[in-house]
Amino acid sequence: MLPQAAYRLDPSPVIRSDEVRVAVEWLNLDAASFRQLSEKHAGDGAAVRAEVLGIIGDRGKMHNPVTGSGGMLVGVVAEVGPDSPLPVKPGDRVATLVSLTLTPLVVTDGLAGWDGRGEQVPCAGHAILFARSIVAVLPDDLDPRLSLAVLDVCGAPALTARTVRRYDAPTVAVLGGGGKSGSLSLVAAARSGARRTVGVVPVAAERDRLLAAGVASDVVLADARDPVGLAAAVTGVLGGPADVTVVCVDVPGCEHGAVLATASGGTVVFFSMATSFAAAALGAEGLAADVTMLIGNGYVPGHAEYALGLVRQVPGVRGLFEDRLAAD
Repeated sequence: MLPQAAYRLDPSPVIRSDEVRVAVEWLNLDAASFRQLSEKHAGDGAAVRAEVLGIIGDRGKMHNPVTGSGGMLVGVVAEVGPDSPLPVKPGDRVATLVSLTLTPLVVTDGLAGWDGRGEQVPCAGHAILFARSIVAVLPDDLDPRLSLAVLDVCGAPALTARTVRRYDAPTVAVLGGGGKSGSLSLVAAARSGARRTVGVVPVAAERDRLLAAGVASDVVLADARDPVGLAAAVTGVLGGPADVTVVCVDVPGCEHGAVLATASGGTVVFFSMATSFAAAALGAEGLAADVTMLIGNGYVPGHAEYALGLVRQVPGVRGLFEDRLAAD
């Protein structure tokens, strides 16, 4: 059985010849997982912290049993096996670009420095990286917390860019455009040839922040869980359905709206661990929708460098990330 599918991993600190041990400094819980835990415990940070500790202790990894997702981490390389193919050395500060659901993990400080109210989790412990893990050495010119937030979602803008380039000046709608993956996807779409981009957000405060950042041609208010209302909002501003729709919303129930808001022959990119892929497939069939549906698996070659480059080059999107970190 492969590590992601296993219920429990062995997080022993003794590494094999092709493995790497990392002294963990931060975890970054993925948005869907953190939202589910926070809503389950009605925002009680102590209860969220206790459940995260329980999951890690029980499973030897951070693998939310409800969402099936985890997140990623930042730490310092402590030991590298002689046969490891990973391009790191002891002392490098790195971010893992693979999910915590397949990363052996031990927490040794009881998450004492975390209040349970934000996605970024300061902690002490260790993690093990396999030969086929993906890891990035953190850049010196960016705050490590900013790099962590960007690298957590770096697959989204890279896949968005690849998808947009397959069309001739398409229109692009991004559901959850005010979030981390959504704002980066909007910038990636614009830089990859989209003639118009629309960010879809649920509340006026997010709309105002996104407009001020200047990363989308248009911003509309809509509940992504309301298929008819969402489609009306997107078509109303674009004059028709979007050629490409990117789903970056961290709540379930957005599949049918995304399909309905997408033109015949278009593409829907589901970059959310809250997505029900059965609902997406059966919903498209029920709507007689001729759309291509892609699962954002988090990995595209060069995705880390691409996302960090967007943050360096686009002040608006960097500001959105920094404001989010300041609020956490």
